[in-house]
Amino acid sequence: MAGFLAAGPPAAAADADLVRNGGFEAGLDGWSCSGGSGTVVTTPVHGGSSALRATPAGQDNARCSQTVTVAPDSTYTLGAWVQGAYVYLGASGTGTTDVSTWTQTPGAWKQLTTTFRTGPSTTSVTVHTHGWYGQPAHLTDDLTLVGPDPGGPGGPQLPAAPTGLTASATSSTSVALTWSAVPGATSYTVHRDGAAPLSVTSASAAVTGLTAATTYTFRVSAASAAGTSPQSAPATATTPGGGGDGGGGLPAHALVGYLHASFANGSGYVRMADVPASWDVINLAFGEPTSVTSGDIRFRLCPVAECPNVESEAEFKAAVKAKQANGKKVLISIGGQNGQVQLASTAARDTFVSSVSKIIDEYGLDGLDIDFEGHSLSLATGDTDFRAPTTPVIVNLVSAVKTLKAKYGPGFVLTTAPETFFVQLGYQYYGSGPWGGQDPRAGAYLPVIHALRDDLTLLHVQDYNSGSIMGLDNQYHSMGGADFHIAMTDMLLTGFPVAGNAARVFPALRPDQVAIGLPATTDAGNGHTSPTEVTKALNCLTKKTDCGTYQTHGTWPGLRGLMTWSINWDRFGGWEFSRNFDAYFGG
Repeated sequence: MAGFLAAGPPAAAADADLVRNGGFEAGLDGWSCSGGSGTVVTTPVHGGSSALRATPAGQDNARCSQTVTVAPDSTYTLGAWVQGAYVYLGASGTGTTDVSTWTQTPGAWKQLTTTFRTGPSTTSVTVHTHGWYGQPAHLTDDLTLVGPDPGGPGGPQLPAAPTGLTASATSSTSVALTWSAVPGATSYTVHRDGAAPLSVTSASAAVTGLTAATTYTFRVSAASAAGTSPQSAPATATTPGGGGDGGGGLPAHALVGYLHASFANGSGYVRMADVPASWDVINLAFGEPTSVTSGDIRFRLCPVAECPNVESEAEFKAAVKAKQANGKKVLISIGGQNGQVQLASTAARDTFVSSVSKIIDEYGLDGLDIDFEGHSLSLATGDTDFRAPTTPVIVNLVSAVKTLKAKYGPGFVLTTAPETFFVQLGYQYYGSGPWGGQDPRAGAYLPVIHALRDDLTLLHVQDYNSGSIMGLDNQYHSMGGADFHIAMTDMLLTGFPVAGNAARVFPALRPDQVAIGLPATTDAGNGHTSPTEVTKALNCLTKKTDCGTYQTHGTWPGLRGLMTWSINWDRFGGWEFSRNFDAYFGG
């Protein structure tokens, strides 16, 4: 009878849910979120034990997407449960009419659904969810795309997850990865927390631009015309410490303090000879300009009328030499709260170089600390790329500092103490923004730090006198506790996309280039942190313990240390700050 049976039509592909990890039970596996805007939370959830939480920031609307393999000329239904205001769900690359739906009402979980038909040659679409600019975080869960399964009989199959992943450090800044080739894979993607994915075409990769003395975790996925595989099991590698003296002759863990050398402000004058041996770097506060735009920097010891116990010039210089003989570094700090410096012209730049050189030479100092505050640095409209700044005050400052470094050689110590507004705020906002209207000072230190990173001994951002700042977890953090210092320091040691632009990532600094800046006492500045909380922050960053709810992107035992405003205020407070440092690091 078989010869009399007519062949029937080919079986249609059965409907299936084609989204991988739509319930986010496997973290962000399979998903890509713009600007690191997405994270997985365990509450609230709609189903299962996890949901996606995404937070818009600056010009980033927190778009999380996945490319899904589909069948041509077929109808699909896209659905998700969302919570929040102005949450969007959509699909692009359909080959017909791309679709989107949204809800503007916050509150309970709401279901969004939409349908579309693929074009006659469409084999993949991108499904996405996002929020809206200026809105708070939103939640997405149980996202599905239901329709014909292109992987049915005779259809393309997803490649398997790579196996055999190994990672080994090849230098202080690079790691080599190898894994077993996946049949049918045409490319691979290397995933590292906090970094942009790296695409390669063979079963190996060299990851560069890493930080010395840091542990990294890697995973790999495979891709083919059918789509992307699940990620491999993780592999870790720890980069060795960097060679040479990247710390300007500093100890492995250094204590940095500002000495009120030119003024008194209620904390009392401290003579250079009376500064305790705990202090490894002593920044003389302050050298100030004759006018905001002159570039002409002057320094003098505190007048006797203001500081009755001030030493003579000769005594001061002798005390500087004695500190240096004991391995300490003494720098001139330029700027401060009242010393606005704007090198708006090349003439001001050249005057800055000559006048700072005169101070360094006269007092026999070891280098320079840049403490430009207030309106010293801001970005001109249209200056939107920190890697190639065009604003004169930025360009001229970088040029001036490089000239000083070249003049005094590799032993020249260069430090800087920006406020969080000028550094970490750059994760959300940079300058006046692509359309103007933002504060042009936002993130304005980033091009300076980036251009000088190979010359920079220490960056100690002022984690005080600060508003709340968004961390890499896309949550706001407030000063005064360990959490703030952990989140702010993690940003410097991990790197971050500037203004949410994944194509413009501020690279991580080395741990030996970073110290945490804090006020010594409650009188010294807003955001004082108790010794107990300081210890928690150090434990988290160097040992990954006492981290609280924040998850750092690494462990950095080589973190250089602490900075404080100021030595004078620490004496006023009974040396509590420096004694805590010594107790922690065995000073």
